[in-house]
Amino acid sequence: MRATTLLKILLAMKHVLVRGFEIELGALVLIVSPSWRKTRCSGCGAIRPGYDRLEPRNWRHLNFGEITVYLRYAPRRVLCPCCGVVVEKVPWCEHGASRFTTPFEEAVAFLAQRTDKTSVKEMFGIAWATVGAIVERVVERLRPEDPLDGLVNIGVDELSYRKGHRYLTLVTDHDTHRIVWAMEGKTADTFNAFFDELGPERCQQLEVVTMDMSKAYISAAEKRVPQAQIVFDRFHVQALVSDAVDETRREEWRRLTELFPDEAKDIKGLRWPLLNPPWNLTPTQSARLSSLPRDNQRLYRAYLLKESFAEILDRRQPNVVREKLVDWISWASRSRLPAFVKVARTIRKCLDDIVAYIRHRLTNGLIEGLNNKARLLTRRAYGFHSASSAIEMIMLCCTGLKIDPPGKNLAPLS
Repeated sequence: MRATTLLKILLAMKHVLVRGFEIELGALVLIVSPSWRKTRCSGCGAIRPGYDRLEPRNWRHLNFGEITVYLRYAPRRVLCPCCGVVVEKVPWCEHGASRFTTPFEEAVAFLAQRTDKTSVKEMFGIAWATVGAIVERVVERLRPEDPLDGLVNIGVDELSYRKGHRYLTLVTDHDTHRIVWAMEGKTADTFNAFFDELGPERCQQLEVVTMDMSKAYISAAEKRVPQAQIVFDRFHVQALVSDAVDETRREEWRRLTELFPDEAKDIKGLRWPLLNPPWNLTPTQSARLSSLPRDNQRLYRAYLLKESFAEILDRRQPNVVREKLVDWISWASRSRLPAFVKVARTIRKCLDDIVAYIRHRLTNGLIEGLNNKARLLTRRAYGFHSASSAIEMIMLCCTGLKIDPPGKNLAPLS
């Protein structure tokens, strides 16, 4: 078998001919050329006439064991009526400006999905910034042409990617369970930028937007997609009531400490018994709660308000839930508990968007899960210096990109 034939087999790339090889500074340099005769535009891929040849270029390829491998070829320039004067397309590299082969870039991206950039840099012997550039090209190549197409049910939330209140706004598709858009900031202008990119026609196709109770996101959604139903995340709504219980407990502690120091001891250690659901209480905590109606009527009233609110949201009939919530708001407003009076005003104002959860059964749980994965990326990288770096890694790891590891299709010897 000829050496060039063996090298072509080892290269395992379609439409690539191995013309020869050289050894330079311990690296194996393969002299290659495309197998097609007519030149093709690297922009649109169409067959175009070539008119001159550039200096030979090297493309870094995956190593053969411990040997560094480069592909060398002198590309031609082509004149394309659509793309202008560009370098011809080569089968081993899909991006005209890259100096790495497609298998090499996908191997880098595969490892970057699973570990930090510094480890990828050391393993492949490339610069840290080069890892980011490769990731950006792979995401651009493998993601759908327009990830915003076909959006119907979306969720929006913010993510802190760096200390100092540096945030990203992330938009998730509930139907595909994928992050589809990200941008620095968490203001109404940031969310408006998403709607600008989406366009008026596709904005009209949106039916549901889930979110927490952020005023910035609410104002942008109400203005840009008035036909879409805003659904407040159940967790954040219940968190308002739980916070009211905890605030009431602190007020009672301060009041009793000043007036009745002995009675204040009876409510010490009640934070978690009051906040935990009944099925998650220890026997000791249950015993503490059973004596609460006798020890402190105000805290017992706050606990009943919290539990009844959770029970209402467990129901399945939107009309029944609305009626029950109206009764709950009336009860909380007359409870003589300042924290619950305040919460009752908020829930009355957002009643329609809270009841919408019962109808659509969509929450920000999916978004929070993807945010946790994105938050892990920031911890793995020990923080990102720029929003673009954070977004680039989020798009690689949280958008459903499937990158095969190198050598996956190799057949083992029987």
